[in-house]
Order: sequence, then C-alpha cells, then structure tokens
Amino acid sequence: MVSKDQGIGGAILAVCVIVAIGYIVTLFYPNWLGWLGIVNVQDPSALFNVQFWVIAVPVFIAFVAIMFIGAWIGWTMATTPPPKPIEEITTEIEEKKEETKAEEPAAEDTEEKSAKKKK
Repeated sequence: MVSKDQGIGGAILAVCVIVAIGYIVTLFYPNWLGWLGIVNVQDPSALFNVQFWVIAVPVFIAFVAIMFIGAWIGWTMATTPPPKPIEEITTEIEEKKEETKAEEPAAEDTEEKSAKKKK
C-alpha cells in the first residue's frame, strides 16, 4: 500500500517526465504539433515561432524566479537587525558561569542541612 506522500511524489514524477518529454519533442520536432492540428506545418515561420516560445517561456520563468529569490534575500537582509558583537556574547556567557558558581555552594549548604535533620 502506498502512503499519501508517496502517491503525490509518484504523480509529480510522472508529470515532470511527461512535460520533459513533451518539451524535448516540441523543441526538436515541432512538426508533431501539426499532427494535432495546433500548428500549420506548411508555414516554416510557425514552426520557428513554436521553437522560440518553447525556449523563451522557461527562460523567462527561471529569470523571474531567480530575481524573486534575490529580492527575498535582499528584503530579509534589509529588515533583519544586526547581530550582537561577539564581545557582548562572551561577556554574557562569562557572567552566567560566575552566577552558577556562586549558586553552587548555596545548594550544597541546603543539602548538608537536610542531611543533618535526617540524623
């Protein structure tokens, strides 16, 4: 039995393979679109136009996607506050260590008192 995620993955795989095969066939053999009645095979400029758009559309989509990612990175960098300097971070860590050392003897005193009460 196939899980839901595996089924979706299989469907995505099938669609991608079909689109890739259709893309390659259309790029190198645009005449097949004439068999379907989509393009007039007798007009060579129509076949050239099909090949042009088969290349232009994915390039346009990829370009816009890359520009979107770049804009998103720029927006994130512009709106994120700068990190603290390392000196402040190390100072805070050292202060926490000193606080825990100061608290340890107090914990030992309470353990000794409770042990004396039991005796």
